[in-house]
Amino acid sequence: MSTPYAKLPGWADYGLLPLINLIVAFFVAGLVVLLVGESPFEAVQLMLKGAFGSGRGIGYTLYYATNFIFTGLAVAVAFHAGLFNIGGEGQASVAGVGVAIVCLAFDSVLPWWITYPIAIVAAALFGAAWALIPAWLQAYRGSHIVITTIMFNFIAASLMVYLLVNVFKAPGQQAPETRVFLEGANIPSLEPLLGALGIAARRTPLNITFFVSLIAAFGVWVLIWRSRLGYEIRTMGHSPKAARYAGIGEKRIIIVTMLISAGLAGLMALNPIMGAQDRMQLGFVGGAGFVGIAVALMGRSHPVGIILAAILFGMLYQGGAEIAFEMPNITREMIVVIMGLVIFFAGALEHMFRPAVQAVFASLKPSSMGLRPKAAGDA
Repeated sequence: MSTPYAKLPGWADYGLLPLINLIVAFFVAGLVVLLVGESPFEAVQLMLKGAFGSGRGIGYTLYYATNFIFTGLAVAVAFHAGLFNIGGEGQASVAGVGVAIVCLAFDSVLPWWITYPIAIVAAALFGAAWALIPAWLQAYRGSHIVITTIMFNFIAASLMVYLLVNVFKAPGQQAPETRVFLEGANIPSLEPLLGALGIAARRTPLNITFFVSLIAAFGVWVLIWRSRLGYEIRTMGHSPKAARYAGIGEKRIIIVTMLISAGLAGLMALNPIMGAQDRMQLGFVGGAGFVGIAVALMGRSHPVGIILAAILFGMLYQGGAEIAFEMPNITREMIVVIMGLVIFFAGALEHMFRPAVQAVFASLKPSSMGLRPKAAGDA
């Protein structure tokens, strides 16, 4: 019996299939490593050692993961409404402006524990505001959200250059960046916490924004699966026609969902600006907005899956740097290729192995697929 799109058990859908895709992606990446004359097994060892073999490696891995949790959640929320928010890069960039304004205004008069909540609000508001026009165009003019958010990424990039060169650059300074923030905008790092856990982590940018990202993940779970708005968002994503029939306002859902999505992407700006650089620099987003698409795909748009996928990509970033340092034949560009393979198998070929897995489950345990075992008299 052919059941190509029958429902799999949750653990298989959210765990087994991504794991199979990941194994295949690393297998193909291993072939690429072999082609340049290096050992894939040694490369994997170096990657794991670089990402988790020391307190410093763990700190950097979780620092990168923090960025990807925010952007992955942003993409996932839009996914649930049937929208593809590809503008996380621009939304996070503009959110950085909000964070910088708050820090520059209050870092000399307020302590960090007051400045930080204000910066969180500013990051979410500035990020959401940058998505308002694309959302409105999608809702009221039918413009495709992918096209508009891509174009807004380019506009945001140009805007950031203008602001950092002409508005925020400190007098007498050549680099396109703000001045260094004072103590009132310096948020605590997590080195003491890692030290209390027996992990010696010196000079890592991991900071309390990591916990904010986990709280955001929990908030998204509550929003999507435990709230009326989340039910409306999911209904719109599954069937816009059914949502309209049920009286759900399509335009309202599109705009609200995009604002929430962009607000989450904007929170990413807190991590590099206040946690690592203590200033706003050009290009501080570093592609995290685009990586968030892969994180959301691999995490099946579920907060738990997104956290795990974000840590995986954090490992690829940090461990990849270790490989590039230890194996000169493997450049940073090849690390990008490996990440691209993960994205390819986790996203574009997401359903390649699904029919085979479904066939195995249908033959071993039909009830797990919602199928009735064949009776003796069935044809």
